[in-house]
Amino acid sequence: MTSGVPALPEPVDRPPDLLIVAGEHSGDEHAAHLVAELKAKDPELKIACLGGEKLQAAGAQLLYDLTAVSIVGFVEVLKHYNFFKALFHRTLDWIEQHPPKQICFVDYPGFNLRLADQLFQRGLSRKAGGKIELSYYIGPQIWAWKAKRRFKMAKLLDRVGVIFPFEVDCYKDTDLPVEFVGHPFVQPGYEMPFVYDAEAPILLLPGSRSTPVSRIFPVLLDGFAKALDAKPDLLARVIYPSRQILDQLKEILTAYPKLQDKVSFHSNEKKQMPASAVLMSSGTMSLSVALSGIPGAIAYRLHPISYWMGRYLVKVPYIGIANLLLDRPLHKEYIQGVATPSRLADEILEASSAEAAEEASRGAAELMQLLSPDDSSSAVDWLWPRSDTKL
Repeated sequence: MTSGVPALPEPVDRPPDLLIVAGEHSGDEHAAHLVAELKAKDPELKIACLGGEKLQAAGAQLLYDLTAVSIVGFVEVLKHYNFFKALFHRTLDWIEQHPPKQICFVDYPGFNLRLADQLFQRGLSRKAGGKIELSYYIGPQIWAWKAKRRFKMAKLLDRVGVIFPFEVDCYKDTDLPVEFVGHPFVQPGYEMPFVYDAEAPILLLPGSRSTPVSRIFPVLLDGFAKALDAKPDLLARVIYPSRQILDQLKEILTAYPKLQDKVSFHSNEKKQMPASAVLMSSGTMSLSVALSGIPGAIAYRLHPISYWMGRYLVKVPYIGIANLLLDRPLHKEYIQGVATPSRLADEILEASSAEAAEEASRGAAELMQLLSPDDSSSAVDWLWPRSDTKL
């Protein structure tokens, strides 16, 4: 074992046709849909992954659960540097020993782009004269920060599939093949996790990573508690992605004895959960909330140093992707110390108005149109089949 990282398991029967590397819960979910469709096309396809439980359930061999160690923020990454370095080298060695035909990176650029670079340096990737094809699904947010990464990506990768239409133009000064494949949330057959219901409880969505949850969930609870002063019959549902995060959420809630009977926890496996309003982090689930037409607000807190560095490096007007796409605050954003209990309570109470519901519904319709590809292409069509009908 290297720095707490065990050796990755041997592949089942033979090296995989496809290796997927998805380091976050959202990437695990999106990639799982890809794997399910690929397996439906070809049940004999061998797929391995560094990902999470959803990829494993879809039929991929799980080599390591990256979602269990997903973190965000400069300070937090530095704290875990030795662990990720060890995992990185374990992964490289495994790929060299059991080379897949193709690797599909899913988001998670801090890890994945470095991995692509080392595969190039070792001469394993096609761009370096090797045999492994490198695809990138849900490309890095170069439109927000570190835009020059696109030139390195063009050197390393064979193709990129992006999920926001404006992203294609971000690569127009490179020779990298980039295709808008539509957002997973608007693909045929995708079932939204939430639906708007004016009579339902409110949603509290603190995120899927342990460190942000520890900072954001108390903020959401403080806002909810304040709203109860004005509306004592309110109830809240909290969505969690894993048992690890559920245990963390329950521990945080113990500091709020008056909320014990007001807050319930629900797995993100459930679909079509009704909600009347939302207080949420700015992650992937915030977009599904927007597409479901649920009014509310975004609250976010980082380590102060991480926040300061992010403000310096990231040049976008909003942190919520729905707000960025619409170029207006569909869900108002309260960041760091601005996210006070009074402000968040006001957002919960205002979300119950007919005007708020109508605005959320209009925003959902606009987003649905923006995120749908012009034709019937999908991420699976982009990734597979190839001209030889096999990966």
